Amino acid sequence: MGSAPVMDGRAWVMLIALSLCWGCSFLFNALGLQGFPPLTLVFLRLLVAALAMWAVVALLRLPVPRGARIWWLLIGMALLNNVVPFSLIVWGQTRIDSGLASILNASTPLWTVIVAHLTTTNEKLTANRLLGSVVGIAGVAVMLGAGGIDFSGDGMVWGELAVLGGALSYAFSTIVARRMAGTGAPLSLASGQVAVAAVIMLPATLILDQPWTLPAPGSDALLAVLGIGLISTALAYWLYFMIMQRAGATNVVLVTLLIPVTALLLGSLILGEALEPRQLLGMALIGCGLIAIDGRLLRRLRVRAG
Repeated sequence: MGSAPVMDGRAWVMLIALSLCWGCSFLFNALGLQGFPPLTLVFLRLLVAALAMWAVVALLRLPVPRGARIWWLLIGMALLNNVVPFSLIVWGQTRIDSGLASILNASTPLWTVIVAHLTTTNEKLTANRLLGSVVGIAGVAVMLGAGGIDFSGDGMVWGELAVLGGALSYAFSTIVARRMAGTGAPLSLASGQVAVAAVIMLPATLILDQPWTLPAPGSDALLAVLGIGLISTALAYWLYFMIMQRAGATNVVLVTLLIPVTALLLGSLILGEALEPRQLLGMALIGCGLIAIDGRLLRRLRVRAG
């Protein structure tokens, strides 16, 4: 049984960058939904990302993923890490706001810790990971505030459940991604995954949304598609696979604990939204959760105490 992977300094830098990329995605979704229905928005996101990523793969002359096993894994990743969660979250955002969606999405690490414990040999549930996940989710709950999730309205409750379903799908996708680690160049793997996801989304988009019948979208929606495709997908998934190879499945989903913090900070800096005391407290709890899951600081404290 191998030792559990840990986060080093470079992995933390990439994780913070990834949180910025994905933190912007909820804003891009909200803007994109002003001009496109959910499935069309998801398909365009994947199409833009796939074109950009394969252009870079060709420019750098990276090897294309080969072999039936790798492509089956890419199909699994496309479904669990793109098609299902993207569609559920974007559809959920038609019923709840982007901030609430990002906060509910932060439940991913808790599900991932449980899924990894059940399906892997070297990422078993430890006291640190359990404590860190619980503290992190508590921070998310504090940021959300008492009564923040309203189950009294059918439209809103289904939106909340859709986003939580997306979080669960992300948790399962990390197990497939773990099996892909080391099978090829991270950018090539990410490009293959996104291209497969775009192909899977195309029939559903054409049948259900009939995009040729839609009115012309505004400039904000078009810019949002470029942003979510290039920044929140192309760049983000390259970082995702790099972190996966370096630090493992459980550690990479720590990004979902940082995303609500990113969303709130972007809202404060760009939109002038005020940060409430409970949100600052929630950020502090999330930070404590990350420290507990990482474990290095706790180990150093134990050594000093010993």
